[in-house]
Amino acid sequence: MKGKTALITGSATGIGKAIACRLAQEGVHIAVNYSKSEKEALETKKEIEALGVNCIVIQGTVSDDRKVRDMVQQTIDTFGRLDILVNNAGVTDFVKHDDLEGLKEEYWDRVMDVNVKGMFFCCRAAAAELKKQRGCIVNITSVAGITGLGSSIAYAASKAAAISVTKSLARVMAPEVRVNSVAPGVVQTRWVEGQEDHVMRLAEGTPLGRVAAPEDVAEVVYSVIAHSHFVTGETIKVDGGMFI
Repeated sequence: MKGKTALITGSATGIGKAIACRLAQEGVHIAVNYSKSEKEALETKKEIEALGVNCIVIQGTVSDDRKVRDMVQQTIDTFGRLDILVNNAGVTDFVKHDDLEGLKEEYWDRVMDVNVKGMFFCCRAAAAELKKQRGCIVNITSVAGITGLGSSIAYAASKAAAISVTKSLARVMAPEVRVNSVAPGVVQTRWVEGQEDHVMRLAEGTPLGRVAAPEDVAEVVYSVIAHSHFVTGETIKVDGGMFI
């Protein structure tokens, strides 16, 4: 792993940041991508560099194909290679599933643009370099894409689509590139701020009896990248047994 390069979208905070730091611990140079959280991205950069690797910060939304291609090229120009792509950027709008009229068209458009199209744009832009380096892709999806539950019907649909795209890309990018999905359940990040009571009720119903930390997800992502060399096209749940 040492000396390789990873581009991680949406990695200024939360799960993306935890993945970036976990890979940096193994000597991987990191490209941190963010959309709006510049302050947090720069703080993450400092933390990563303190681990003894190089890091760059790139602003851009993954739903913009031109910016995605520029982001990938900037990573390659800086580090001379790209070995690992982690598609972590994601959005949602919290809408109760029985509130059909509340699920506005713009919510559908935004969640599909980022969670599905954006993920695909990143994979496409990085494909040639990843094949050259015999690298890998990990897409951060969600158990919502398996269960149909989650923050909204649109969000669950977007994550189901992302899991499907993962399978398709695993076929077309093989044998040089492995493409897998890691699907967290509830994770203690700023996404769930203000919903602590609801989150704790969910956690109490799981076999492991707690909510995941971002580091729990990061450890599984690291394992898929570093050790699961004969695994591709799979979706690995990280939900404490919530949906056994």
